[in-house]
Amino acid sequence: MGRFPEKVDSKFRFVLLAARRAEQLIRGAQERMPRESPKFARHAMSEMQRDLVEWDFGEAPESSAAASGEDGGSQPGDDAFGPRGTVH
Repeated sequence: MGRFPEKVDSKFRFVLLAARRAEQLIRGAQERMPRESPKFARHAMSEMQRDLVEWDFGEAPESSAAASGEDGGSQPGDDAFGPRGTVH
């Protein structure tokens, strides 16, 4: 697969981030480098490998009661994409 940025702690996280970035590109996000491949996933991986996309781990999980939705906490899938070009 090639190298990935130091901030990315595993291949699994790299694939998840690249997939989210590919979705952003499909929806019209600004590309961070000239396109080398017509495939969005490959282009997203190239951007990630060159450390051109900012991302973070997001907010820390809340207590187990909030995570299960008992007190109106976030539901799975509620995490929205950040600004274009930023993967959260």
